[in-house]
Amino acid sequence: MTDPEVLKTHARLFDRMGQAMGLDLEEEAVRGRLRFEEIAEAVLRCTRCTCSGICDRYMATVEAEIPRTPDYCRNADLLAYLKEESAAAAD
Repeated sequence: MTDPEVLKTHARLFDRMGQAMGLDLEEEAVRGRLRFEEIAEAVLRCTRCTCSGICDRYMATVEAEIPRTPDYCRNADLLAYLKEESAAAAD
């Protein structure tokens, strides 16, 4: 079982990466585009990343919306999909 503090750290990183891409992950869940199971799996994917320190430092420098995640992000596909769905819903 994963340490609760590790899960909190990676849940925060996942949320921050979503925010950096202009996504409100809570809103995505409310709208049904992001299921609880997907959030849980995304956080677990994030815990398996070896770049969490790099990610944390990177997120601290982000001041404007980023078009895509860094190459090391294990949730790049999910966040890109949500970004595309969010943009399509806004049209």
